[in-house]
Amino acid sequence: MDPKSVIRLSHCDKDIYCFFVPDQCPECGVSFSGKRLEEAPVSVPSPFSNGHKEPCAFLVASTEDSVLRDFDGSSDLHTGITNTRGIVYNYTRSGVQREAQGWERCVCVPLVQPDMFSLMSQWDQYLEKFSCAHSWDPSCHSFNEESHNCYSYSLTFINCVLATQSKPALSKDEFTRSFVLPRIKRASKYLMLCREISQNHFYIVDSPRRNSGEGPSEDEDSKNK
Repeated sequence: MDPKSVIRLSHCDKDIYCFFVPDQCPECGVSFSGKRLEEAPVSVPSPFSNGHKEPCAFLVASTEDSVLRDFDGSSDLHTGITNTRGIVYNYTRSGVQREAQGWERCVCVPLVQPDMFSLMSQWDQYLEKFSCAHSWDPSCHSFNEESHNCYSYSLTFINCVLATQSKPALSKDEFTRSFVLPRIKRASKYLMLCREISQNHFYIVDSPRRNSGEGPSEDEDSKNK
């Protein structure tokens, strides 16, 4: 089960996050009936995607059942690569799996630009051939949680594709820092909002609009707890 959609509204110099627009301001108690909010409520975009609807992408999913704690740093994460039809190729102790379901709630890193038609036309062939290599055959190479795992499988494939494009390979640190961590942090912050709202009905912070003419960024929202 996914958490409910989060919305944000502004009133009395506060940003109020909730799952529904309340009848009155939870901060000052003023009724919203017949009143204008400082601005219309907005939906906070979810950082999660249905991996099976994200072709040619790197996916990160939780191995846990807990909806609100699966990206908080305490849960194991699993990675995979989608083909053009949304089948998720992922490496496990049993070898490479090809899954048409089970990745409906993921953090997604797109790997191919929409105009890269030549690469997309060969993507499935590249992915299947790569996945059939001896390196990922459990009878030839054993799964190792530190050095030969789902992440190394995914990143090795990405670097193989980069090589076909005459582009330099990415180290684990480079790929993680540039493409994975920012999305994981966003997912963690979003789930923090969901936990706070689930426990307290609202999550209220000072609005940056009080000190600035500009609206807050997502990072500013999270820093003002």
